[in-house]
Amino acid sequence: MKSTQPACQYELKAARDAMDVIQGKWRIPIVISLSYGTKRFGEIHRDIPDISPKMLSQELKALEENKLITRTLHDSMPVTVEYALTPLGMSLRELLNELRNWGKHFREEIVGK
Repeated sequence: MKSTQPACQYELKAARDAMDVIQGKWRIPIVISLSYGTKRFGEIHRDIPDISPKMLSQELKALEENKLITRTLHDSMPVTVEYALTPLGMSLRELLNELRNWGKHFREEIVGK
């Protein structure tokens, strides 16, 4: 049954928008990596060694399209590219802290580790 309450529909849409932006296995780890400061591609890859370079590149593009990160190209030899969180990306920090806290609680309650 579909809710007809405008407030409920608005909340559902907002939650769906947020989930669409941070969905997947790699976007949250990338945001966490960049929460420690501006990094180059290789530095992010070292932080998240299980991600393939191709997947990292795709996820960085998606995060940039959603305005969570910036990609800065420095005119140097060799060319240097740096990634950083935008203010919008930094606003995820509180949410990620809560998610981590919930994960710890879940692990203790359900998994027992």
